Amino acid sequence: FLDGTGVHIGYQPDGELEEDDIRQRNGLKPKERMPRLNDPRGLMTCGFTSDADYIRFETTVSTDADQTAIAPGYLQKDWVQNGRRYFHYRMDAPMLNFYSIQSARYAVRRDQWRDPTTGQAVAIEIYYHPTHAYNVPRMADALKKGLTYYTKAFGPYQFRQVRIQEFPRYKSFAQSFPNTIPTSEGAGFISDLRDPERPDDVFFITNHELGHQWWGHQVVGGQVQGSSMLSESLAEYSSLMTCKHEFSAPLMQKRMRDELDQYLRGRRGERKKELPLMLVENQPYIHYNKGGMVFFALQDYIGEDKLNGAIKAFLTKTRYQTRPYTNTAEFVSYLKKATPDSLQYVVHDMFETITLFENQLDEATYTQRPDGKYDVRLTLRAAKMRADSLGNETPVALRDYVDIGIFGPDQAKKTEDYDASGKPLFFKKIKLTQPKTVLTFVVNDKPAKAGIDPYHKLIDRHYMDNVKAVAAGEGKGTVVAQR
Repeated sequence: FLDGTGVHIGYQPDGELEEDDIRQRNGLKPKERMPRLNDPRGLMTCGFTSDADYIRFETTVSTDADQTAIAPGYLQKDWVQNGRRYFHYRMDAPMLNFYSIQSARYAVRRDQWRDPTTGQAVAIEIYYHPTHAYNVPRMADALKKGLTYYTKAFGPYQFRQVRIQEFPRYKSFAQSFPNTIPTSEGAGFISDLRDPERPDDVFFITNHELGHQWWGHQVVGGQVQGSSMLSESLAEYSSLMTCKHEFSAPLMQKRMRDELDQYLRGRRGERKKELPLMLVENQPYIHYNKGGMVFFALQDYIGEDKLNGAIKAFLTKTRYQTRPYTNTAEFVSYLKKATPDSLQYVVHDMFETITLFENQLDEATYTQRPDGKYDVRLTLRAAKMRADSLGNETPVALRDYVDIGIFGPDQAKKTEDYDASGKPLFFKKIKLTQPKTVLTFVVNDKPAKAGIDPYHKLIDRHYMDNVKAVAAGEGKGTVVAQR
């Protein structure tokens, strides 16, 4: 599983030299990372494997007598023979030619989730090292909440069981195979969740991998640009939405700030060329971090139900589709149909281009009014840019709806100056058209902080100047909103 592979049929392009400098030293021309979005041959090839699409899977695994072997499918029987233990698994429907096998001395937690609509029961099994039980209940809870959200938002779960199995921290990741999710001890099992003011990575990772049972196992793109958006970005979005319904807005702000940080670091280290999200060439900083941000922002702009409806319609149309496989051009067409004319620019900015922002709160002051309310005066700066694949930037006219927030006293114990963690006294999208805008708002309670895009829904390279404390001063200017 970690460093082994089985037999493949046919020529495997993944074995070719990829780095341009190494290819040049060997007399080879530069190699494109992936075929183009509409490449006919790429659309006839499964995005996961090139030698098979959906297969009928059955395996018998022999292991030590005191170990449990886990593989995709349903256990038909297990037995001991000549000091060895055997496990016979069979999947009852075609599945991707994409699987792994683990064996260890496991303890196991068993649970069950029931589909609230159909009543269908799904067995939950978590196999773990006997001394690593710390977060196992949290994983089971995450699976139940993920199954509930995903089946309602996107469509039915296709299996009768879901299993997580721990593997040693030789590597630290998790990966989703058909109804099995191998997870490193370092990717959840031994995470320290005692700080309630830090994002819960166990919940997030568990539901990201569960999301792949839809995005990657029900919907699969071809081996073309954008394919990893259909698997990784949608799994990231799915997990972020379960987090949205589980955690507070300040905790989600920290989660989105982490996504933004990782995206910005990734693009800074890009060795070839950055591409728009819908053309991503298996670049993790784009399909994970930018992808999660983009989808999370889009549901905020057009509405969670509307976005999920578009995604569900796409899944219904392309579920288990093979040759030709779908691509992101088809997917984005569903997003455009669900987006009002006034927000079509958001889809263009987020999926079809590389769009960056420089938003800043220059000044924030308040004065108390005779009626006991407060005038809050904000001086905002905003700029919008487009970047090409090499990072060259061009200014773009600003006609964008941007979140403006005013917050009460900070109730959290551990926050930074740029954390918007107080109670929202005012929060609304305001259309900005100028590089500098001065606005005055009326709020009922004394403000503590204010911000422009305070929850980091836009890709802003210097987000630490988005939020600041509101100081006592003179609240002059035109009142644009009251709360």
